[in-house]
Amino acid sequence: MRTSVVGISHTIGAGGDAVGRSVAERVGFRFVDEEIVTAAAEKAGIEPDLVADTEKRKGFLVRFVDSLGLTAGVSSMGYVPDLSELGRSEDYRALIREAIKEAAERGDVVIASHAASVALAGRDDLLRVFVTASPERRAMRVAEEAQLSERDAQKMVKDQDAARADYLKRFHRIDRELSTLYDIVVNTDSLSLDEAAELVVHAVRR
Repeated sequence: MRTSVVGISHTIGAGGDAVGRSVAERVGFRFVDEEIVTAAAEKAGIEPDLVADTEKRKGFLVRFVDSLGLTAGVSSMGYVPDLSELGRSEDYRALIREAIKEAAERGDVVIASHAASVALAGRDDLLRVFVTASPERRAMRVAEEAQLSERDAQKMVKDQDAARADYLKRFHRIDRELSTLYDIVVNTDSLSLDEAAELVVHAVRR
């Protein structure tokens, strides 16, 4: 079956957002990352009482999905931005995962957000990609992009890796992230971001 959804999971500082954005441009798909998700949620008018109201959820999902891929986002380096207290709630995260599934249903999209490769597993049209690199290399990238000291960048990588592992465990019951969860695993220690994107494009067009 033709690939119409690319899910890109990535560790902070591995360049997953840049790879995903490049893939989307080359194959003509929409691109969705964490910052675009947050901006779309704000634009769609998400409110605290909406997450528990079925009828309001339907309206939000339509507005939300229509906004995805239309908002220009900058590199988020792989971490999840918060939308005030609401953005840290499990109900909000569940709603966003539901919206991402709706976006996937429309097809022709690259999603580098909320563990899309895992959340959308089982789709015949899905290509699951994991972009990662060594902690040292990722810390170097984070330090440069966020203008942090080497020590602070290393701490951010460690903290975000722990938060990512917790997210996978709480929402997807994954105690240990294995390479078999993905169709392609890309190490950007060895490959440039452009080379990584080209590998994914090749797999999409196969």
